[in-house]
Order: sequence, then C-alpha cells, then structure tokens
Amino acid sequence: MRPEDKNKLIDSLVEQLSNNETIYLADISELNAENTSKLRRLCFRRNIQLMVVKNTLLRKAMERSNKDFSPLYGVLNGPTSLMFGDSGNAPAKLIKEFRKESGKPLLKGAYVEEMTFTGDNQLDALINIKSKNELVADVIFLLKSPMNNVMGALQSGGNTIHGVLKTLGERA
Repeated sequence: MRPEDKNKLIDSLVEQLSNNETIYLADISELNAENTSKLRRLCFRRNIQLMVVKNTLLRKAMERSNKDFSPLYGVLNGPTSLMFGDSGNAPAKLIKEFRKESGKPLLKGAYVEEMTFTGDNQLDALINIKSKNELVADVIFLLKSPMNNVMGALQSGGNTIHGVLKTLGERA
C-alpha cells in the first residue's frame, strides 16, 4: 500500500474514531465465510458498523484522534475488527447473541463514553450499560411516581379535602 493511501485510511479512521462514542475492538478471526456474512448482516440490521483494520494503522489513528485510547493499545495484536454503534451496549448484546452459534467474536476492548474496557471478561459489564434514552426514561419514571401517588390519593379520596387528607395520612 502506498504511503498516500495509508494516510487517507488513517485520516478516515481518525474521523470515525472522533465522531463515535461507542467503539468496540473484537476478534472475528476463525469465523468461516457463512458466519462472517451472518455477523455482517446482523450488524447491518442493528445499525452497527463493522470493519476489519490493521493494528498499526488503527494505533496511528488512535494516537492522532482527540480521545485517549492509550488503555486499548495493549489489545492491538492479532486480528482486530472495529464495531461502531449508536448505543453503548448494542455491540455487546450483538456479540453475546452471536456467540451462541459460533463462540466468536471475542471482545478485545471497548471505548464507551470516555470509559475504556479491556478483555473479554468485560462483556457482561458492557451489556448492562444503559443508553442515554434508557436513562432518560428511568428519570422520567422516577419523576412521575410521586405525582401518580398524589393523583391516586385524589381519586380514591372521594374528591373531598377530608378524604384526600385521610388517604394521604394512611399512606404516610
């Protein structure tokens, strides 16, 4: 590969690394062609981008990016595939689901919202990460809960001040 082509590829990787907050490094080697195609189709359906990269080019791109990927440098050996997702746990869920069939891919490391995870043993922790939308839904639910209690008390109290106070007093 010519040096100009390498620089273009590194620049492209720098842009992708800078624009994504969910980056997984996985090992999909030893998958046969059929399973590799299945994995790629599953990634496409779940809006996860999968690409195979050379470790030396990826490391150069990581060094040039505006994020701290230094904890992941140690996992840049052997075959490496990058997975970019919209939510922090989507690639982890995909990996776990796909492993039921083939035992691969193996998680090498991940960068999720400025946090790094290294090793395949971190897969369950990554699955339990909640996305921004899930966190917003949890907060809304928690905010609605006291209001629902008051509304329930108002409705069960017979719409009189005495009934409302009595119902709220019994709950306290």
